[in-house]
Amino acid sequence: MQSIEPLRLSLANITKRYPGVVANRSVSLSVKPGEAHAVLGENGAGKSTLMKIIYGAVKPDEGAIQYNGQAVQIRNPQQARALGISMVFQHFSLFDTLSVAENVWLGLDPSLTLAQVSARISAKAAEYGLDIDPSRPVHTLSVGEMQRVEIIRALLTEPKLLILDEPTSVLTPQAVDKLFVVLKKLVSQGCSLLYISHKLHEIRELCTACTVLRGGEVTGVCNPRDESNASLSRLMIGAEPPALKHQERTPGEVLFETVNLSLEKEDQFGADLHGINLQVRSGEVVGIAGVSGNGQRELLYALSGEDKRAPSQAIQLLQQDVGHLDAHERRQVGMHFVPEERLGRGAVPTLSLAQNMLLTRSEAIAQSGWIHTNTLQAQAQKVIDRFNVKANGPQAAAQSLSGGNLQKFIVGREIDAKPKVLLVSQPTWGVDVGAAAQIRAELLALRDAGCAVLVVSEELDELFEICDRLYVMANGKLSPSIDRKKASVAQIGEWMSGLWESHAEA
Repeated sequence: MQSIEPLRLSLANITKRYPGVVANRSVSLSVKPGEAHAVLGENGAGKSTLMKIIYGAVKPDEGAIQYNGQAVQIRNPQQARALGISMVFQHFSLFDTLSVAENVWLGLDPSLTLAQVSARISAKAAEYGLDIDPSRPVHTLSVGEMQRVEIIRALLTEPKLLILDEPTSVLTPQAVDKLFVVLKKLVSQGCSLLYISHKLHEIRELCTACTVLRGGEVTGVCNPRDESNASLSRLMIGAEPPALKHQERTPGEVLFETVNLSLEKEDQFGADLHGINLQVRSGEVVGIAGVSGNGQRELLYALSGEDKRAPSQAIQLLQQDVGHLDAHERRQVGMHFVPEERLGRGAVPTLSLAQNMLLTRSEAIAQSGWIHTNTLQAQAQKVIDRFNVKANGPQAAAQSLSGGNLQKFIVGREIDAKPKVLLVSQPTWGVDVGAAAQIRAELLALRDAGCAVLVVSEELDELFEICDRLYVMANGKLSPSIDRKKASVAQIGEWMSGLWESHAEA
């Protein structure tokens, strides 16, 4: 009689409480060896908490864990890695001042030399098509490149159970395809995957089992390949996301533009900007597509005022030369900005949501400099209510929110300011299908109210859904603009390689 192989992972009645919220309530879950298992749920459903419990980063209040048929208590990530469990976090755990290799070195056998670690990174990167230079300082990486580092770091531990929390949220479609080749190879070699993603088509392609969480509880188990995107949405959020209403309208005057903007890169790993000319008019959404690392980060730094090296006349906001103004001064003129990095730039992790309002909003500050705390609290509560942010009130620390809920809060904070011009980078990174639909609808409503909206996103589907016109960025250059209705995914893909016509389309 053939022996039955034990389950790779078995969770029984896992419960985790935090002040004011139960993150996981009596959750049970089983993963077989060599199985890709999805964990599906809306933002704040308890997915990331559950994964951190398995990885030893969070201690459960109740419940039991079995790994390879043995009862275990995973007290910390070091113990998890020793068991063969590795995790790719949604929010990166990298030290900015260290190189890629030094960051990876921290989690590996201390007997290895830095040169050996660098060689392993290069070999693993080449094996799986995840290009990265081990010597690069982390602070010079784009968010997509940081994601690659986290994935390579996990792969170097030769895991038997690999947990991935939104691993493709900032990867290009090409990079996702490469990653899926990697993951399918790992599964074929007997590695088990726990996969969290809000991209339902990815789950259906990769996974053969799925556990659905809602409000911290298991509400269903299914094979996602037997489901549609619509049925998975219903399992996850109880409904299908509403369809976007994209009404055609005639844009007004130019509110924001660059005039032959050229800048040398500030670090050796960045991209030079070459003669950037873009315009965004009142009442339109303009998108910038492109593969990460082609100058988008440098362009956004210059447009937002974080980089003030541009000639004053090279950036114009509401017919004013603003190249010399900093981010605060540009907000005073009427421009707001949502950066791609949520924690650290979009919000201060340890401060409350109310305090984080002060990063970009000044309505609660009196002329004397005193802060009207009641006004501030009310402001934050308004954003929480309007954008359905799951948080324990305005006093909740930013780092206590799930990634998707924090994204909703940051986007909501800037939209609620009623800007004349809004720059948004990766607006729906890591948010569930319902929240993504809401954010996109709010951006369109802002556009319909006369705002000029500029969106930088690596999700082509998103750009085609909400934009009126598109640009493509490649090698620090900007393509001519093209009307979204006249563009195709294939054409935009070609343009991402720098292959565009020399004439603009209005």
